[in-house]
Amino acid sequence: MKAQGPSVRAIAWVTAVCLLGDSMLYIVLPVYWQHYGLDALWQVGVLLSVNRFVRLPLGPLIGWLYSRLPKRTGVLAAVALACATTLAFGFFSGFAPLLAARALWGAAWSMLRIGGYLTVLEASGSGEQRGQLLGRYNGIMGVGSLVGMLAGGLLADLLGVRAVALLLGAVTLAGLPFAWRFVPPTVTSSAPPRSDASVPRQPRLAAAALLPLLSGFTTALVFFGLLMSALSPLIAARLPDRGTLTLAGFTLGAASAAGALQALRWGWSPFLSPWFGRQADGPRGRLPLYLAALGLAAAAFALLALPLPFGLWLAVLLAVMLANTAITTLSDTLAADAAAGSRAVAYMTTYTIVVDIGAALGPLASFVLLGAFGPGGVGFACAALMALTAAAWLIFHRRRRML
Repeated sequence: MKAQGPSVRAIAWVTAVCLLGDSMLYIVLPVYWQHYGLDALWQVGVLLSVNRFVRLPLGPLIGWLYSRLPKRTGVLAAVALACATTLAFGFFSGFAPLLAARALWGAAWSMLRIGGYLTVLEASGSGEQRGQLLGRYNGIMGVGSLVGMLAGGLLADLLGVRAVALLLGAVTLAGLPFAWRFVPPTVTSSAPPRSDASVPRQPRLAAAALLPLLSGFTTALVFFGLLMSALSPLIAARLPDRGTLTLAGFTLGAASAAGALQALRWGWSPFLSPWFGRQADGPRGRLPLYLAALGLAAAAFALLALPLPFGLWLAVLLAVMLANTAITTLSDTLAADAAAGSRAVAYMTTYTIVVDIGAALGPLASFVLLGAFGPGGVGFACAALMALTAAAWLIFHRRRRML
């Protein structure tokens, strides 16, 4: 099997085009909310977060459907929903219809994510190239987020927000033929393995199954919640020139600098995510690289809370984002390793739900920490979570070697 399996690349590009509209809204809605007939900024916050909360109760249902329906059917339905939810922001105004559209996007994302994980599991077979495949999958998805943010920021002023939504909704339709052609029309079995009296049964909640779930939760809580929500305040507290940064003749505020750094992270993801995955597939295994990435993240987050010179502080922040790329890919790979087998659908469904819980709790925890302890509190909290995750994996690894 080649590392660049066509089914994995295809579903990654399908997911990327489906992410265009969602990423665009994170740039457009906070600025152009009045164009959509909204009455207050709190409605913007609800619209941008409701999709995460919808995914929590829908996750088990979608996992159940994938255990009975072909993956192709689920992915095609997800693309259709993603297209409809993006087009809704071109046709409709008012809080209620847009809330319904965002809720449907939550369902579409769960279907895409679980379908993507199952496709990678099927393509990776014995798992020798699973890290590289997941890295490529995550990296290609990042292209969708990057293009969506750039399109929202650059085209909204030129074409208007509704025209941008209609354009990206039309582009999303391109995912349908790719999904039909390359996503396999197979059903992933979720039946438990046949019992064998000669083979001792492992506990259903063994550490080998729980630790990837813990990693997924802390990764989402830290990087998709705490860091993403606090990035602008963190930068604003460090900017040297009255809250602005002059770079190559351009003056950037905290929000612009945060957006530029996020764009940089999405830009390097298609190259670095597969590389990290390929290293994890090597003879040393996944854990040494994973522990190194967690250690780098813990140290860098702790340094972010210190009064460093701005240039050094910015370099530390880039190290955090580099660790983010590695940890996300390796956490997904470890979860896929744990899911390989007859309970793949149930386990990956649980993993996506746990990740969604972390991502949903992160913004709330971020603003609580900012209010109580300031930006430094967010840095130390993230450092502690990364260190605890690394310690849990290290203890598990040592105990396993002693058995």
